Amino acid sequence: MNGKELIKEGLMTDPKSAKGRLLIEAARLFRVKGYERTTVRDLAAAVGIQSGSIFHHFKTKEEILKAVMEEVIIYNTHLMRTKLAAASSAKEEVLALITCEIEAITGVTGDAMSVLVYEWRSLNEGNQRDILKLRDEYEQLWLGALDKAKAEGQIKADTFILRRFLTGALSWTTTWYKRDGEISIEDLAEQALLLAIK
Repeated sequence: MNGKELIKEGLMTDPKSAKGRLLIEAARLFRVKGYERTTVRDLAAAVGIQSGSIFHHFKTKEEILKAVMEEVIIYNTHLMRTKLAAASSAKEEVLALITCEIEAITGVTGDAMSVLVYEWRSLNEGNQRDILKLRDEYEQLWLGALDKAKAEGQIKADTFILRRFLTGALSWTTTWYKRDGEISIEDLAEQALLLAIK
């Protein structure tokens, strides 16, 4: 299933639609200003609509935040599954996941990925539970690949703890990595792989 199929299946919003543009701008504003400091007026102005028009798509600002988080997890989980299907070894699986995560953090979904990490506590408990279900599926892909590599003797560390270290290290790339710089995503992913697998 590709991105267009995710949209067709109703799992994602078309980024060219009014609702899709709103989610893209919401992710950007929530990242730059923070969720609490971003107003409905800010969101409306960013997409060129009246404030009340937002409520045609979402009931509350928190519903927008949740949608940003849901869609970035669904989209990146799909990309990870696609790359995993093409991998022929545990090492290639881990490399594919590292590459996907760096691309997600530093690419077109970077704003939404940042919002997912830093605005988590802005969701109410029910919405947090919903996002956790999606995130658990995403994390199971990671743990499955790491467990496979461990079973093959390529990893000595506890895979759950290793994943947490990788999460922190990869998330931090948003603060220093430049996609148009000297290091390609592929080279950066290879370097990260050296930290995880012997």
